[in-house]
Amino acid sequence: MANTIALAGNPNSGKTTLFNALTGARQHVGNYPGVTVEKKTGQYKIDGHTFQLVDLPGTYSMTAYSMEEIIARDFIATEKPAVVVDIVDAANLERNLYLTLQIIEMGVPVCIALNMMDVAKSRGMHIDSARLSEFLGVPIVPTVARSGRGKKEVMAAAADIAGAGPSKTTLNISYGEDIDNALTEMVPLISGSGLLTDYYPARWVALKYLEADEQIVSAGEAANPDLSRELKKIADRVTRHLSATLDTYPEAMIADQRFGFIKSIIRQGVIQMDTDEQRLYLSDRIDKVLINRLAGPLIMAGVLLLLYHFTFVYSQVPVAWLENMFGALRGLADAHMAEGLLKSLVISGIIDGVGGVLGFVPIIMFMFFGITILEDSGYLVRVAFMLDRVFRMFGLHGSSVMAFIISGGIAGGCAVPGVMATRTLKSPKERLATLLTVPFMNCGAKLPVFALLIGAFFAYNKAWMMFLITLISWGGALLIAKLLRMTVIRGEATPFIMELPPYRLPTVRGVLIHTWERTWQYIRKAGTIILAISILLWTMMSFPQLPAETAKNYEAVRQQALAEYPAPVRNELRKQGGDDSLSPAARELEDRLSGISAEKSQAALKYSVAGRIGTSLESVSHLAGFDWRTNIALVGGFAAKEVIVSTLGTAYSMGAVEAEQSEGLSRQLANSPLWRPLTAFSLIIFVMFYSPCFVAVVCIAREAGSWKWGAFSMGFNTVLAFILAVSVYQIGTVLGF
Repeated sequence: MANTIALAGNPNSGKTTLFNALTGARQHVGNYPGVTVEKKTGQYKIDGHTFQLVDLPGTYSMTAYSMEEIIARDFIATEKPAVVVDIVDAANLERNLYLTLQIIEMGVPVCIALNMMDVAKSRGMHIDSARLSEFLGVPIVPTVARSGRGKKEVMAAAADIAGAGPSKTTLNISYGEDIDNALTEMVPLISGSGLLTDYYPARWVALKYLEADEQIVSAGEAANPDLSRELKKIADRVTRHLSATLDTYPEAMIADQRFGFIKSIIRQGVIQMDTDEQRLYLSDRIDKVLINRLAGPLIMAGVLLLLYHFTFVYSQVPVAWLENMFGALRGLADAHMAEGLLKSLVISGIIDGVGGVLGFVPIIMFMFFGITILEDSGYLVRVAFMLDRVFRMFGLHGSSVMAFIISGGIAGGCAVPGVMATRTLKSPKERLATLLTVPFMNCGAKLPVFALLIGAFFAYNKAWMMFLITLISWGGALLIAKLLRMTVIRGEATPFIMELPPYRLPTVRGVLIHTWERTWQYIRKAGTIILAISILLWTMMSFPQLPAETAKNYEAVRQQALAEYPAPVRNELRKQGGDDSLSPAARELEDRLSGISAEKSQAALKYSVAGRIGTSLESVSHLAGFDWRTNIALVGGFAAKEVIVSTLGTAYSMGAVEAEQSEGLSRQLANSPLWRPLTAFSLIIFVMFYSPCFVAVVCIAREAGSWKWGAFSMGFNTVLAFILAVSVYQIGTVLGF
């Protein structure tokens, strides 16, 4: 791929930041490892040439231990980009150069972006990039991706390499006598037969046989079984020899020699230190408090409470603005549209349905704002670090924490990227257990449901209630993970290593962009998927209409009520403009007519397709405190959880008497005799644990490699949620709540 430039590098090296700076894209950049799981593409123009930029997942090595490493290595080997720009964290040079050596050993053209030079300088490090370039034999350009410094220079260097035509960078490291002798024996065999040499250098293939790389060995066996057996014999012989003489094995020996090579380079004047290398940096001093074994969890709980307090307290004013705006729209439609199905569709299907979801935009935005600050500052990865020990107790891996957080561990995430984030887990069983339990987190779609019910029934302390919901979702997910690991997904746990990046002050621009991107994603979903589902549900709630005879009976009752009052009272009611100047008799007539209309609306809703589905489920769902209207909303929630609020809004709107008498859904629920705090809490539990949305189910099936796990997620979760909701409701009823 002559016009393709691949960006590779360690996680958290600033790779995606540089990609965004070069392409103008807004790929999410988190101050924690593993943000880029799939490769992203963009374009960059220089000197009249257009290059395709590919942002590869961050990896620590080119061994095929994880999905990111496989994606990155396969792309470099099979797609053969014109240049690989390796983004190296200058402040952690020694560790980052380990990947650099492996990329160079693959024989591809390489250019190094020596990134975060500002951080290295702040730590008293002076790096001689020219000398380092001389040792490695590749061009090196100092950069600061966050400010864009050096981005043009690094692309100019990459363009020069691409313009020079096909070339290969060579670097032959000595791995000690035993390994070197084996390489000398293996390389001619591989070169002579052309085993995998269309993609990899012969020496690199030999190294992978010595490292027992399963992917390369399998490919070699498929291509040339006889030669592969011979290479494995050589590798086995070296393994036995190293074990007997040095109590080690080839892969460890190769890694040791690579780090030794890096140390020898660095000590030859590549790095000069102004300060004591052993001193504690600011991040280290902060970590002494924030991840302290005793103080850390308390601080974490305090941060969550502060986030929820900030979200619910300061979003009240804009939430009221949106409620008033949709109320005005409703009134406008009611005043200017003729009675009929179209008016019902506009008011009940569109304004109340979509408006019910959009009304929570301020809450979503405030929550995302706080989460983005925590994420970009580097605090979220500390949360993962502190929870690692807890996760291992429940059969999960430390890396599972990030998938949980992305899915809504701190309310407001999304299960879809959370499921995809499980690709960083190396153990298939730990990965499966994680992707089956991350949907229990409180994603942004569940947040409006919780906000609605908390506002209606637990308004006295919203932040504490949201904190309790967060604890329940985490506790439930971990217990279910333990259950799965003890039954259907048994297996050994694997060790955990996580990088703790330095704390960084989030930029105002970055926080605002990421907040808006996540909020816009929510708004766009409301304007497309939720609008479509709202209209579909409205149709299901409107048809079939009441039989003509039944409708005629209601009209007869209405006319009879009108006939019981004298003409002046009827005229007074007809002329009144919504003020409070009605006489007692006119007000009494108005109440009777309203009651008749409500009774008719309820009968019509029950007669509809949705009403029949909800009613048929009521014989079972009443055990959890759910009536037929709640059932309709929960059925819609299988498609998208946001639909629950919009469907409740539509259902209660259709049951309302007159448009001008309608009130907020939250107040309607709070004033309904069918609802009480226990009913709301039971519904919260059910929504928390029941089936993931369709998109998440598809994602689970794809990542698990089988639709049976997608079906398992829907069936198991829904049954579990119902059992929990029934238990909560029945026990709460016995206790008098």
